[in-house]
Order: sequence, then structure tokens, then C-alpha cells
Amino acid sequence: MPYELSRRLAAGPLLCDGAMGTLLYARGVSLDACFDVLNRDVFVLGSIGPLGKYLAPLGTVTPDEARAAFQEQAEALLEGGVDAFVIETFSDLDEVALAVAAIRAITDVPIIAQMAFTDDGTTFTGRPAAEVARALRALPIQALGANCSVGSSTLYEVLEHMRPEAGDLPLCIQPNAGLPSRIGERLIYLSSPVYMAEYAERMVGAGAHLVGGCCGTTPQHIAAMREVLDRRRPARAESRSAPVTVSPVTAGVSPGLHVARPPTLLGRKLAAREFVVTVELDPPRGHTVEKLVQGAKLLRERGVDIVDINDGSLGRVRMAVLPTALLVREATGLDINMHFTCRDRNLMGIQGDLLGAHALDVRNILAMTGDPPRAGDYANATAVFDVDGVGLMEILRRMNEGQDATGSSIGEPTSFYVGAALNPAAGDVAREIERFHRKVRAGARWIQTQPVYDLAALDRFLERAGGSPVPVLVGILPLHSARHAEFLHNEVPGITIPDDVRRRLRAAGDGALRVGIEMAQELVRAVRGHYAGAYLMPSFGRFEVIAEVLDAIH
Repeated sequence: MPYELSRRLAAGPLLCDGAMGTLLYARGVSLDACFDVLNRDVFVLGSIGPLGKYLAPLGTVTPDEARAAFQEQAEALLEGGVDAFVIETFSDLDEVALAVAAIRAITDVPIIAQMAFTDDGTTFTGRPAAEVARALRALPIQALGANCSVGSSTLYEVLEHMRPEAGDLPLCIQPNAGLPSRIGERLIYLSSPVYMAEYAERMVGAGAHLVGGCCGTTPQHIAAMREVLDRRRPARAESRSAPVTVSPVTAGVSPGLHVARPPTLLGRKLAAREFVVTVELDPPRGHTVEKLVQGAKLLRERGVDIVDINDGSLGRVRMAVLPTALLVREATGLDINMHFTCRDRNLMGIQGDLLGAHALDVRNILAMTGDPPRAGDYANATAVFDVDGVGLMEILRRMNEGQDATGSSIGEPTSFYVGAALNPAAGDVAREIERFHRKVRAGARWIQTQPVYDLAALDRFLERAGGSPVPVLVGILPLHSARHAEFLHNEVPGITIPDDVRRRLRAAGDGALRVGIEMAQELVRAVRGHYAGAYLMPSFGRFEVIAEVLDAIH
């Protein structure tokens, strides 16, 4: 009988693996140890997933064909010696029932049945968690639960809805490491080991008998979960720790003691529900900031105390954002909201720059994906985009927990105050709303919009999104002329200017700048009655135009 190994050896060289014993010795295993006893005492579960095709009548797979496919897998896994089966990541209760029936036709080993859920706590076929638990409980299985698709917070809520309907069956929860960010062909999951471990402990406390992780989880995640579960093992009386208050830094405080920094000026104003005005400053295209500083001083004289420093907008080369921010703050005393994009930095560079900014007390961060090079002067430049804006916010959240993107300690946690951008005029409104919700879940403390020229359109967008749980700063960019308006409307991504606004500017002729200022003032007054603040954007370095718009506030 011909064997595959003989055929491959005849075809060409093969490569063997290396020295297992050498690696075991390197990990401290004794030279005279019996390697067999080093294997962990674990249960091995045989996984069976959905078929990937719809059942008839929606699809073409008949129940008999489905049962045959599931039974073929079950027989192979059973022959391999599995301790139990886990039927996981299913969306269709009928398909789960067929898989269970196929297994029960050949064996009585335990079965765990797990369904996948969407962000709103229903399966992809629209079944709510409580209904799923009732249906699974009726099957000949030994445990039920949920896995994959979403992160820990959503599956914790699924667990809470399943628990009253599960009867005596144990509950099993295995979330993803958050929602993935797709960067090219890569999916990056950013829930830290500490975050998932905290939720694992909460899940066990809420009644889960089996916890773990699905997509994006690593050995570090599982080790962190092991640690918190081990802490639950010793019998101990339930108690609540008293809150600990840390005093401000004074001379004599021990090195390494974490003392939380006070909130930023922006954070304090938003918390106090003061109307916030921030003005955007573009870094210079050269190496001098004198004109920018003079403009910033003018704004301060008009009552502005927070400025936004842009980060490579429109894909053009300018001075780096952090040194620009420091030079402006040193010269004017203005508080800084630093824009931070993902285009020009890989994952390590992002974290290094953020740590440097925090060390220099630049803690307001507007986290954004960034404009691609094709939108600016360097169309052939290489963009990085290891993560997008949502992924960047996850990194910032981890840093605020004392972890880097891989879950390793950075020592003392940071205290970044993180905001996110919103484009209410996006072409794909549903996607923008979905990203808006993801940004809030990732830790956005406030939202800044792209330039808005129709406040009613922003109102409709947020109404469709279910409102905003965080403060919104409305973007306002005064228009200088009809030509300016047409350029922004037709050539700048993310900006839509209504027809009536452009007609009004065309009709104004040489007086278009005055009309543009008046329209901006009208918007500021309207925004003041409904939103947390205004985010003003000067064009062409015309800070005096912004100064006139500010007259509408004072």
C-alpha cells in the first residue's frame, strides 16, 4: 500500500521539527522527569460549528443532509476520544437541534450548546437570549450558553437574560476579545486580558459555570482568567472593600504610588455642563509657529481657553502635532485638545507617542483614523493604519487601565480624556451610527462633529442613533465665499453643505464673507441651546473671522 510519507520523501526534502526535550529543560523541567506527567489534566471537547449554508426552505441543505454532515464530524471526534462535544457559534435553533440529534444518535457523552449573538443581544436570526435558553433547555444537552461575535459586556447581558430560563442546566459564556477592527486583511481585537478577566469573574458571579474566550483571545487572556477564578476558590465571607481615597502628590510620596491626576480643563467644563468653545489650529507647513501663536493669543483675548491641534489633516505634511501643541501651550497658556490619527504610526509608534504626550501633560485626545495619503499631497506615500479610530480608543482605554495594547503593564495607569469624531453627513448613515456606538462603548467621553451647516440634520442623525450618551461639540466652519463652499462640498471628504446655504452665498456676491460669518453666528446661538459646545474651525488661517463669530457667544 502506498503511503503519503513515502510519496513526499520521493518528491523532495522535508523539514522535521526541533528538540522538544531541550525546550522543556529550558523551562525548568528536571532531566530525569517523566515527560508524560507534564501534560495538563484537562477536558478535551470536540467542537462542531454551523454548516455555513442555510437550511431548506431558505437554503438548499435538507435536514437529512445536515444530520449526516454533523454525524460524520461527531463520529470522527468520538473516535479521537473527546470528553464532550461543544456545539458552538450557531445562529439557527433548528440547525442546533439537528446537530444535537446527530450526536445523540451515536453517543450519550455530554453536549454543550452555544449560540452566537449580535450587539443587541439577539441571534443573527433575531431570537432573543431568553427564548434561545428556553429552546436549548428542551434539547438533550448538559449545558447551554453563548460564544463569539461580540465582546464580554454584550455576552454578560446575554448571560443575565439566559439565566432565569436555563433551569438546572449550567451556563457557558465565551466572548470574543471585543469587536474587531479590520485593517486591510487583518482583524485586530483589543480587549485586554485584565478587562476580559474582570468580566469572567463577574460572569461566574452571575451564574456561569464555564467561562473562556473565543476570537482574539490569547494565552495571556486565559492566564488572567485563571488568576481571577483561582481567587474565588478559597471559601471566604463575602465582603466589600471600603473605597480608598488617594491624596494629591506631596513631597515625600513614595515612588511608584499611583496618584490620579486631576481632570483636564475640558473634562471639568463638560462635567459642569458649561458651554464649551474650542478652536482648531492647523500646525504650520514649515518649522515656525509665530503666526499660529499670534492667532491663538487673539483667540484667548476673545475668551477661548481650549484649542484643538490638528494631526496631518487632508494628508498634507505639517509640523508634528505634539511639538505644535507644546509650543502653543507654552506661548499662550491655552489648554490643548490634541488630535491623534493612525495613518503615520504603527502600533508601537502610536503607544510611544501617546505615552510621551501623557508625560508632557497633554491628556485630551481626539482619537481618529485619519485621512489617507491619497487625499493630500503624497498620494503614493504608504499609510500604516495598524488600527483605526475605534482601535486607537481601545488602546487609550487600556493605557488608562495600566496596560499596553498587548496587555503588558506600563506601570502607573494614564489618565487620558478621550473624545471621538462624528460625521452626521456620512453617505452610509447606518455604518456611521454603528461606529458611533462602538466609539462610545470603547470609552469616548465626548464627541466632536465634522462641520455642520444644517443643525436639523444633526438632530435627525442623533435621533436615529438613539441619542448621544456623551456630550457633543458641534463643528462650525465659517464660509468665506461661494467658491469656498463649493470646494468644501464637492472636494473635501466628510463635509456636506446644503443647497440653500450655497445659494445664499452666491446671492451675496462680494458680501459673502459677511454672510458666512452671520450664518456661523446663527449656528453658534442654536448650538448653545441644544448641545454641549461648539468646535470652531478657521479657514486659511483667518483667526479674525473666528473672533467675530465668537461675538455671538459674549
